[in-house]
Amino acid sequence: MLGVFSREIVTPPEELVAAGNRSPSPRTTALALLKRFIKCNLSSVSIQIGDQVNLAYSRQNESLLQPRSLGVKDDIFCLFQGMLDNLGSLRQEYGLAKSADGVMLVIEAYKALRDRAPYPPSHVIGHLAGNFAFVVFDKTTSTLFAASDRSGRVPLYWGVTADGFVAFSDDAEMLKGACGMSLASFPKGCFFSTAVGGLISYENPKNKITAIPAAEEEVWDATFKVEGTAVLAARE
Repeated sequence: MLGVFSREIVTPPEELVAAGNRSPSPRTTALALLKRFIKCNLSSVSIQIGDQVNLAYSRQNESLLQPRSLGVKDDIFCLFQGMLDNLGSLRQEYGLAKSADGVMLVIEAYKALRDRAPYPPSHVIGHLAGNFAFVVFDKTTSTLFAASDRSGRVPLYWGVTADGFVAFSDDAEMLKGACGMSLASFPKGCFFSTAVGGLISYENPKNKITAIPAAEEEVWDATFKVEGTAVLAARE
């Protein structure tokens, strides 16, 4: 899966920008990244939202335990990969039909977070059990929301392209060609929200997250750590 967002939607994280500046490497534009994704995934589905957002996914080489999907409802777009262990109980909690899958559940959870304040994001995401990673874009509010499960078994990476777009994908090699060293694993047990202003651990929401620079020979250049806990995003 691939989500690409312009600076109008999200300011590139300082840690990823610094990593690219510290160890300069070839990078390409967001458009080139999207074209490469489509070329490498002949069965891909892509959606362009204005000039600011592109979303795409493919079921090529998909794992049975980590299926990919793209859902849209009420101008909320969601890329989802993985499975929710408590999907049945969550359907009841959010009043969804038995046919609702993981991507639609995440959209409803996001809507509850957005519309039923003061729901804290850590509370909403903390209720999701299973192996998953997702990226949500709310066209109405121009909000980006991304998260990874506690175990990090579903891969999710983020980086900064040559033209300053922030890209998310489950394919590190795909992002490496576009983002160079401005690339990192998205930390497990965390979410990133432009509405609340950055990267937060939903298990330890009050703890600051810092980035540890990698050695020069590493494939990418930052590992994110929640202070007071173990390293959350280990390089593959």
